[in-house]
Amino acid sequence: MNADDAFTRALSGRSWDEFCDRLKELGQVIRRPETPTGEIDRAEGLRYLARLTRLGLELCFEHADADFPVFLNAWNATTKAGADNPDNHYLNATVRGDYEYRVWGVRGTARSLRFATLANRYATEGRMALTGSLRAGDMTFDADGAFEIVASREPRPGNWLPLAPDSSVLTVRQNLGDRRRESPATVHIERVGGPSVPKILSPRRADWALRGAVSFLERVAVRYADWAKWFQARPNRLHDLKDTPFHEEGGDPRTCYMHGFWSIAPGEALVVETPVPLCDMWNFQLNNYWMESLDYRHYPVCTNKQHARCNADGSVTLIAAPSDPGVRNFLHTAGHDCGMMTFRWTGAQSHPVPKCRVEKLATLGLAEAGH
Repeated sequence: MNADDAFTRALSGRSWDEFCDRLKELGQVIRRPETPTGEIDRAEGLRYLARLTRLGLELCFEHADADFPVFLNAWNATTKAGADNPDNHYLNATVRGDYEYRVWGVRGTARSLRFATLANRYATEGRMALTGSLRAGDMTFDADGAFEIVASREPRPGNWLPLAPDSSVLTVRQNLGDRRRESPATVHIERVGGPSVPKILSPRRADWALRGAVSFLERVAVRYADWAKWFQARPNRLHDLKDTPFHEEGGDPRTCYMHGFWSIAPGEALVVETPVPLCDMWNFQLNNYWMESLDYRHYPVCTNKQHARCNADGSVTLIAAPSDPGVRNFLHTAGHDCGMMTFRWTGAQSHPVPKCRVEKLATLGLAEAGH
């Protein structure tokens, strides 16, 4: 599409019409034949599309200027996708690989802090490719935790984060073992040697933003719908991501990701058991079918190395059920009878795949409340 066509589309209003038409078409994602038809699943599917649409518009209109980047907490308690980690605090900013950026802030108390740059290579590789990484353990900080990073293609002394020619996103990923007691770093970003004020919004730019927002929605929604379908055919099992068709889907290279589809009937519980190797951290979470983490603000839907209680032999047993059966390491299914689940090992010496099984609550010596 050439610039003149984009200009005409925007002035005529066709940009908006086609944006709305494409949104309507993408509604089919939540009506695919394999998707659950329960009330909560369909309601959350509608909310999921609305959330992704909102985020796509925010990214493409308000946070797409590589001359004036601003960090956005894109994945949070009310905007979710791809099994977002409730223990993580995510930030991202739009950048360009041929620019130079200054990133600065104060460390905070998060258990881990990692900066990375990514390139959109879906057209050639079908993924977001990692183009640079810098961890807190490899950085220098002032006595008060203050830091400064240079992000550029050419190496710089001190804290340096590499950019590639096609880098387009700079991310900050922090792990909080206990959100109530730990605080994420405060982080800021600016382009070095950029213009003094942003460009005025043009019709062509508005057309691009609308097309970019719907493209973002399509890419995210369809990708994770395909994931859910694959795992749904192999229920109540966790799968190491490297053993699935989705093994090149980015993420933290020090983390082993495992996903699965869980499903229980009334009076049943999902039991997850695993040995625990020496590791920096691990966590487990319940997601809905759309691969959104469940409501971790109000329900115990996830746990981690810091909170879970281990068995006498060092292993851990987690039990997910619709109400608290009076066991340790209980996880609440928050009104769901099926969904996705995620287990992560980070900095681990080995990566055991946890075993999953479904049991009647009665066989666990428990009684489900209200029945």
